[in-house]
Amino acid sequence: MEHLGGEHSRATALVLEQPRTLTEHRLPLPEVGDDDGLLRVEACGLCGTDHEQYTGALPAGFAFVPGHETVGIVEAVGPKAAERWGVRSGDRVAVEVFQSCRQCEECLAGTYRRCERHGMADMYGFVPVDTPPGLWGGYASHQYLGPDSLLLPVPDVLDPVVATLFNPLGAGIRWGVTVPGTGPGDVVAVLGPGVRGLSACAAVKDAGASFVMVTGVSPNDDERLALAKEFGADLAVDVSIADPAKALREATGQGADVVVDVTAKAPGALAQAIAIARVGGTIVLAGTRGSAETPGFWPDLVVFKELRILGALGVDAEAYRAALDLLASGRYPFADLPRRRATLHDAEDLVRSMAGEGDGAIPVHGVITP
Repeated sequence: MEHLGGEHSRATALVLEQPRTLTEHRLPLPEVGDDDGLLRVEACGLCGTDHEQYTGALPAGFAFVPGHETVGIVEAVGPKAAERWGVRSGDRVAVEVFQSCRQCEECLAGTYRRCERHGMADMYGFVPVDTPPGLWGGYASHQYLGPDSLLLPVPDVLDPVVATLFNPLGAGIRWGVTVPGTGPGDVVAVLGPGVRGLSACAAVKDAGASFVMVTGVSPNDDERLALAKEFGADLAVDVSIADPAKALREATGQGADVVVDVTAKAPGALAQAIAIARVGGTIVLAGTRGSAETPGFWPDLVVFKELRILGALGVDAEAYRAALDLLASGRYPFADLPRRRATLHDAEDLVRSMAGEGDGAIPVHGVITP
């Protein structure tokens, strides 16, 4: 076992003890054995799940260290784990949110987000702090790398803060391209201009989409809609003042081959997606909705238009690797996204801002850098 003693024998971590109670803790660093490792966290990106956990909209019922978009340096790794992951001490890696037993039918089929041992039950950033060694999230100086962790090498040219976008951009690639089968010449509509929406725009444009429309709502989305054309969008529509289905038909002469809905707490988006899609088109509902309401939804339109509606929850290693390559290419200005960084000491203020409870606009990209 590898011992990390002396002044470095404890990690600093933020524990969400209950909604709106994010408290700094000092947790012992684990002894690293043959089959696990320890990451020194350089950066952890924030997404909607983070502030939903913080506010209690996504209740846990236990205390835990949040954060699931982690990039850092492998500080210690056992020989068996090093061989399996293809890493060594000192490598920069990104940590996938899901774990994989690598043995069950789902894992062997590549759908390890449904792993029979893990699945959604113990995703990084949502594991009780009482589960040893407690360091199961990125809001910390160190994160434990259990034997079933999945690691991705980060290209040397990528700054770790930018590299945290492997998660939302990976989502954009899988949700916008892989799941619906988006290809050259397709007309695509992306509903929601947050970081995942902008990522989906870049992903579908990179896959050869001939026209990309992105939608949002003023005033909260004004900055994001203005940015969208830098990320592949040909048309940005404020749905508070314009009908997006009509706007797309006027611009392209048709409805969308693919509609990617990455909105949250926007219950009217499903009806908009159905109106925007062409006959025989595909709609991808990606991520969680945050609402059970569906105003304006008319099921018969799904039948009349013979639409495919697909749900997409997680991301896979193929999409994550493609995302890191796309980030490293510099083809889209992800490095220049408006972002706000925070240390562990002021992370709570950033999380509140991401929840829309701070002063000013919600950051497009929030990152904690311990």
